[in-house]
Amino acid sequence: MTARIQSSFELIMGVHFTGEFYMNVYDIDLYFNVETELIKEQNIALDRIKYFLHKCLEHSIACHSGETQAIENYINANMKVCTLPEEPYDQIMGIMLTEKLNAITEGRLVISDISIGSKMSDGVICCHSLEDNIGPFIEKGWWNDNSTKINNHIPIGKGKKVVKLNKPTLEWSDVFLDWETKDPYLKNASSSEIVFAQFDNKTDK
Repeated sequence: MTARIQSSFELIMGVHFTGEFYMNVYDIDLYFNVETELIKEQNIALDRIKYFLHKCLEHSIACHSGETQAIENYINANMKVCTLPEEPYDQIMGIMLTEKLNAITEGRLVISDISIGSKMSDGVICCHSLEDNIGPFIEKGWWNDNSTKINNHIPIGKGKKVVKLNKPTLEWSDVFLDWETKDPYLKNASSSEIVFAQFDNKTDK
């Protein structure tokens, strides 16, 4: 029998709508099916979600990928940009989170449902289930990648080079959240293995 769990998060992000920048606060409720029998893997999957939300997405700017000039301006200001195939409405953010978080948990936890509301949504809560239409996210993108990335490389205008967004993508092993992770505090600890040796008491004469 599959276990069911739920977790809630608050997320602060910038959003870019048709030439204007706003700050927004999201309230997110996630509902999971636990698909692993290992508590360690369940905990790592939850920690990946927390890391992605609070270290990767938090304080980034959600922006339609077609807003190339705005993206370039944000990059030049050394800001993190989360690119989306549509304007960053709450429903789009909810679908993106379902796809991305399911990618990074790699089947250990599966988000079946999400509800998301924000300060800009005027009290409306958007709900999305795993079986619902994912709209523009049917196209493959960074949201299908199990890494920490929040964007793809963005081409800025014809004849110009591809601009690489300025924050490097970390591997989960870099933050001790791969599935075979070891406690970083024990990394340099001496071994606790006990070795028994047999000594010959005879001495050469």
